[in-house]
Amino acid sequence: MNKKNYAIQVDDLTVAYDYKPVLWDIDLKIPEGVLMAIVGPNGAGKSTLIKAILGIIKPIAGSVKVFGKPYKKQVDKVAYVPQKGSVDWDFPTTALDVVMMGTYGSLGWIKRPGQKEKKAALEALEKVGMLSFQDRQISQLSGGQQQRIFLARALVQNAAIYLMDEPFQGVDATTEKAIINILKELKSDGKTLIVVHHDLQTVPEYFDWVTFLNVKGIASGPVKDIFNDDNLTKTYGINYKVAVNQ
Repeated sequence: MNKKNYAIQVDDLTVAYDYKPVLWDIDLKIPEGVLMAIVGPNGAGKSTLIKAILGIIKPIAGSVKVFGKPYKKQVDKVAYVPQKGSVDWDFPTTALDVVMMGTYGSLGWIKRPGQKEKKAALEALEKVGMLSFQDRQISQLSGGQQQRIFLARALVQNAAIYLMDEPFQGVDATTEKAIINILKELKSDGKTLIVVHHDLQTVPEYFDWVTFLNVKGIASGPVKDIFNDDNLTKTYGINYKVAVNQ
C-alpha cells in the first residue's frame, strides 16, 4: 500500500516516562482531508501522541510518517496549536506579532517578515475575528481571544496538516463555534485536522473521523462507524451511553 495515501501513519509507537508507558504500541493511519478528534480519559496519552508525531517527544520505539516521509522532511506541511496552558502569556508581544511568527518557517530565520507576511497575518486575524485586537498585548486578552490568536498563527502557515491540542479548552460557546467553523472550512479545502478533544457530545457534530485512545489505541475510523457505546466503554472503562445523531 502506498503510504502517501495517508496524511499521517504511526507504526508501533511506544512512549514512556521514567519507564512507565504513556503510549503503547500505537498503530494509526490518518487519511488526508479528515477532521479527526482524539478522545480518551485524562492520562490516556492524547497530548503525548500529538507531541510524538511532531518530534517534540522522542519515542522509545516505532515510527511516524507524514505523507510517507519522516516529519523532519515535512515540517513546512504541518502547523501546531499547543495547549493554551503551555504558553507563557506574559511574554511582552502583540497579537499581530504572535501571528506573524507563523510565517517564520517559510521565511527561514535570516529573512525578516515583510509586507506580504504582515498582510497574510492581518487576513488570518480577520478570519478569526481578532483584527481589531492586532496591537493588544497577548497578556491582556481573554482565554478565548488567546486561543483565536494561536489559531490565526496556525492559519498563516497555510499547512496541509493541523495538529491542535485542546483548542476548545476554556473558550466560550461563541468562540468554540467560530473555531469549529474555521476547522470545517479548512477541511473543505482539503486540509487534514487532528484535534485533541474532550466533549464527547459534540464529536458527531464537529468531526467526521475519531480515534479512541487510552495508552493503547482502541479504535480509529469514521465517526459514523465507530463512535459507539462499545468503543466508549472500552476507552473509558465504564459503561457509556451516548446519543449519536447521524
